[in-house]
Amino acid sequence: MFGSARRRARAVFAAPGPGRVEDPLVTRVQSVRALLGALATFGLISVYGVDGGWSAVFNDGVSKLFLAPAVLIVLGPVVIACFIWYAPRRHRPLLRSRLRYPLKAVGWYVGAVLALVGCVVGVSYLNGTGALGPASGLLALVTGPLALWLILFLAFASGSAARYAFNTADVHAALPAVLTVVLVWALALLSLGDGLPNGPTAIRVAAFLGGPVSVTAVALWELWFLRKRYGVRIRG
Repeated sequence: MFGSARRRARAVFAAPGPGRVEDPLVTRVQSVRALLGALATFGLISVYGVDGGWSAVFNDGVSKLFLAPAVLIVLGPVVIACFIWYAPRRHRPLLRSRLRYPLKAVGWYVGAVLALVGCVVGVSYLNGTGALGPASGLLALVTGPLALWLILFLAFASGSAARYAFNTADVHAALPAVLTVVLVWALALLSLGDGLPNGPTAIRVAAFLGGPVSVTAVALWELWFLRKRYGVRIRG
């Protein structure tokens, strides 16, 4: 079940498409930035602590794992529409024709969420009304593994959806970098509701801005790299 959910998530959210450009150097730079960000976070928490302890850090990480795709689903259409409008008029029909790739990925993700909610709500309702009777055990045998598979699928899909921006690279190779910048700043603004990290004011501000600024820098470098090595231009 674990392997099946992982394979299905990768097949849907990480499958290569017509507009995608993948370079191992870009992947390494992104991985190094993520590692340095994690080490910086660990160091700050070790020195200044965090409200709620390490369990709060874990819960925050899990919530952001599932929050990132939701933010992409909400803001993505606006960013993509602006991106296509900014592209030369002669390229817009091609870009619009490739929208089926991210739409398919979004459909899988939203469908999995709705299916999981349907399993939980449906079984809870039938159990509460006593409508299941002797069939409750059989239904649990069916819905239990299905719900577990859906949870695993969404866990794998959430990471891949955020990394590949719901396969928007198949529309244009530069789109994921643009969407990543929008996503990271949106998540940073949402995190303001929990307050700034602990520590002196300068450290708190640096900790808040460090993630978005570093991700933006890497995304801008990625756009430059794609243009320099592969000739990928937003208006080209």
